[in-house]
Amino acid sequence: MKNILIAGGSSAAGVATAKVFVAAGHRVLTVGSSAERIAAAAGISGAVAMVADLSSADDVARLHAEIAAKYGPVHGLAHLVGGWRGGGSIPEQDDADWDFLSNNVIQTLRLTSREFFTELVENSGRLAIVSSTGLAKPTASNANYVAAKAAAEAWTLALADGFAKVVEGRNSAAAAAVIFRVKALLTEEMKAAQPERKFPGYTHVDELAASIYDSFTGATAELNSSIISLG
Repeated sequence: MKNILIAGGSSAAGVATAKVFVAAGHRVLTVGSSAERIAAAAGISGAVAMVADLSSADDVARLHAEIAAKYGPVHGLAHLVGGWRGGGSIPEQDDADWDFLSNNVIQTLRLTSREFFTELVENSGRLAIVSSTGLAKPTASNANYVAAKAAAEAWTLALADGFAKVVEGRNSAAAAAVIFRVKALLTEEMKAAQPERKFPGYTHVDELAASIYDSFTGATAELNSSIISLG
């Protein structure tokens, strides 16, 4: 049984991913900033609910110490913290939206991956993030959002390089970092609310969860630094 840490566990993607790993017999440590929301999400998936502000280095360090003491090393980190903020023209890109995105999309990834980096390497672990197909053709109305996602992808590819450097000249496997790009995520609630809508190009959270699970069980050399488009 492996310990899988899900950052952003109270999201629809977090719940779906937790369910997949719990069903496969792993221990899922699902983390959110709201005790109420994460407890409800963990109750659905059967995961262990944990509360932390993942944008705080001190709180991430505290979380790491708690996990190590109670459950042992982390073998996988699924970073599903995010959120979307749109806008109009470039002058209309809002500073509050940028602060929200940089804090949730970039800072939480930077702190959690840095904190658990060595542990992932030592346990041939996996890290996965969710990015946007919008990076292929950024638009003015999504400038804040795609810029944040681009930064998250750059950090993840830098992690992949760090993972690869650990095993240079050796035969042992290290960790792997994988990026999944989606246009948008789809839930059953969204389909029920708009039954007439087709949602072209959307990726169901169950498909994302299955893809993350597959990436956590695949060969390191083939996965590290992969950018996989879904939908």
